[in-house]
Formats: sequence, structure tokens, C-alpha cells
Amino acid sequence: MKKEELQGRSLFGISLTDRPKWQQFLICSSGFFFGYLVNGICEEYVYNRLQFSYGWYFTFVQGFVYLGLIYLQGFSSKHMVNPWKTYIKLSAVLMGSHGLTKGSLAFLNYPAQLMFKSTKVLPVMVMGAFIPGLRRKYPLHEYISAIFLVVGLIFFTLADAQTSPNFSFIGVVMVVGALVMDAFLGNLQEAIFTVNPETTQMEMLFCSTVVGLPMLIPPMILTGELFKAWKSCSEHLYVYAVLVFEAMATFVGQISVLSLIAIFGAATTAMVTTARKAVTLLLSYLIFTKPMTEQHGTGLLLIAMGIVLKLLPEYKNNSYISLKPKQPLEEDELKEKEEKAALV
Repeated sequence: MKKEELQGRSLFGISLTDRPKWQQFLICSSGFFFGYLVNGICEEYVYNRLQFSYGWYFTFVQGFVYLGLIYLQGFSSKHMVNPWKTYIKLSAVLMGSHGLTKGSLAFLNYPAQLMFKSTKVLPVMVMGAFIPGLRRKYPLHEYISAIFLVVGLIFFTLADAQTSPNFSFIGVVMVVGALVMDAFLGNLQEAIFTVNPETTQMEMLFCSTVVGLPMLIPPMILTGELFKAWKSCSEHLYVYAVLVFEAMATFVGQISVLSLIAIFGAATTAMVTTARKAVTLLLSYLIFTKPMTEQHGTGLLLIAMGIVLKLLPEYKNNSYISLKPKQPLEEDELKEKEEKAALV
């Protein structure tokens, strides 16, 4: 039943159902790369040039942009196939992750935050063993692959850092909290897609946003960020245009990421999102003809080794899985009911 999750799966009108795996991966990854490349440029402008660090408020504003875009896509609550309570934990984790990630930029410099966020794939893999409805276990070579990818990315991106990592206790606590939430988030999303294959990416994002937006209000008020951000943005109204543009691009990236999770799983998606940082930086070197050092080469080599180690065994594993006998229907249905009960 798990593979039936591809039934009716599409991305902005592009059908993914009958396409080979590599095309599905290419389409979803392209949407993700586009969305988060624009997101990175906008964040760099708002946080570094304008010195605005209102993570909770910016997430709050962008949530309303998401809802508007989802409405234009024709989705509403009547199209839901999961109960609202399924998304309470998911929304809390999602909003917390966004807020902590953006907010940590006020306490950590870029190299320090990067070192932490680059390790995301490892906690995602570990957390997968504890999520009801998933209980995923990975072979040793996949952990080694993830370690190569993480270390390679850190080597590459810190090779030309103008400053050394600067660690602030508050910033470290925030970014570690965001890492744990990211690990839980991806696996919980995969579990929902697995337990109920009729779940769409639009439903996932819609429900997460609707339930999560009210959760952002208390931290904004308690930290005083709501009033500071309102005043600062009122004095620079064009910031809202940047936020809307960023949210529109990130919306494409979010739906693409959810498609990757639904089809390929949380760990593979985490590897894609991690590799995206290296690809973005590599493109900047190729476009602007920056000099590359031995440390850049070492980082790229480790990243390539990690990706190859991850991809090569898939063909063997897929063949093995396809030859396994299916469980009796009654056992499948019983397991599905148990996992659904645990998930919600």
C-alpha cells in the first residue's frame, strides 16, 4: 500500500505519478532549488543589509502569503483527508523551527549557524526510528554517506569564511532547538504521507499554516518583537514587498520539499536540502570566477562521495524490495490502523 502514495501525486499541475523516479526527483529538486535560492537572497538582504532580525514576525507575515497562494491553487478545508488534530504537533514544530532558525541569526554569525544546520540530515535519520507510523531504520552505509555529506559541506562553505565561527550561548540553544524540530518535522510529515497516501502537499502546508499561525503570537508578544517589527517595517514599507516575494518563492520550495518527502522520504530530502547549500555556493564560484582552494576541493570530494554512496545501493535495495512477498491484506490493514492511532 505504501507505493500507492504516488496515486494522483502532482506538483503545480505537473503529474509525477507515471514518471520514472529520476524525473520525479529532478522536477521536485528543481522546484526546491529555485524557491530556496530566492529565499536565501531575500534573507541575506533583510537580515544583513537592513539588520532586521524579526524571525517570528516574518514567519507570521509569510504564513498569510502561503494561505493566499493555497487559496489561489483551489484548495480549501473541504478537501482535507486527515483530521485537524493530526497537524497540531506538526504545526507547533514547523512554526518553532522557522522562528528559531530565523531568530538565531541575531546571535550567531553565518559560519557558526552553518556548521549546525549542515548536520540536519543526521538527526533526521536518527529520529526516523522513533516516529509512529514510520519506524524507519537505515543501514550503516547511509549514515556514513550522510557524514561525508555534512563534513564536506562544512569544509567547502567555511573555506572562504571571512570570520571564524562565533558561538553565542543563546544562539546555540536556538539553532540546536531548530535542528531537533527539523528532524522531527520531516519524519512526521513522511509518516502522515505514508499512513494516509491520499494526503496532498497542499493539505499539509495549509493545515500546518492555519494551526501554526496562532502559535506565533505568544512569542512575538512576550519578546516584544511584534511591536518592534511593526514599527521598523512601517518605516520601511518595501520590506513587506521583499517578504511577499520571498514567501512566494519559498511556497514553491515548500511544496517541492513536501513532494520529495512523500515520494523519497525524509532522509533523502534532508540530503537534498543539505547538498543545496554546496550547489548554490559552487554556482557562485563558477559564475563569479572566484579562486578555489584545496579546502574547497576536499569539501566537494567528500560531498560527491556521500552522494554516490547514498545512490549506488538504491538499485540493489529497490530490486530486493520488489521481490519481497507482500503481507496478507488483513495484517496490512491492522498495522495501518495501529499506526494511524499512534500518529494522531
